[in-house]
Amino acid sequence: MSTNNTPARLDALESRVAVEALINSYAQAFDSHDVDLLRSIWHDDARLDLGAAFGSFDGIEAIIASAHTNWSQMPHMHHWMANSLIDIDGERASARVAADVLCTDVEMGPVQISGLYHDRFERREERWAFVERVFDLHFLVPLSDWNPVAGSETVPEAIQA
Repeated sequence: MSTNNTPARLDALESRVAVEALINSYAQAFDSHDVDLLRSIWHDDARLDLGAAFGSFDGIEAIIASAHTNWSQMPHMHHWMANSLIDIDGERASARVAADVLCTDVEMGPVQISGLYHDRFERREERWAFVERVFDLHFLVPLSDWNPVAGSETVPEAIQA
């Protein structure tokens, strides 16, 4: 068995793990309102495009500001990222990631959001980070009959649909 390409194979595996960690960190940062984690996953010139429903933001400061806006509108979020298709190409990578999100919207109450993220990543100075994340919204639907009765994030009566 030839080991000549072992360093390249190891780099590809390490890069894939790094990209997967970025995808998961995005969800965790939004769900836990973790500004430091959210800030850590982007390159300075990154772009977050959440489409017409949620807006487009260029640069880390605009992305962080959008998170604060989203958190004030939807104080409880639970992202599930699934079916990631990741392509590593040297210092660049791309991914398509399905997302389901349960949120508590201050106006609509509980809602479900579903869609597909189209991601671009780059490794700069040995650090992988998002360059662009574009969300293709499949649907946003109020869950008018959904009301958790136990747990740490039950829906406050003031915002029940």
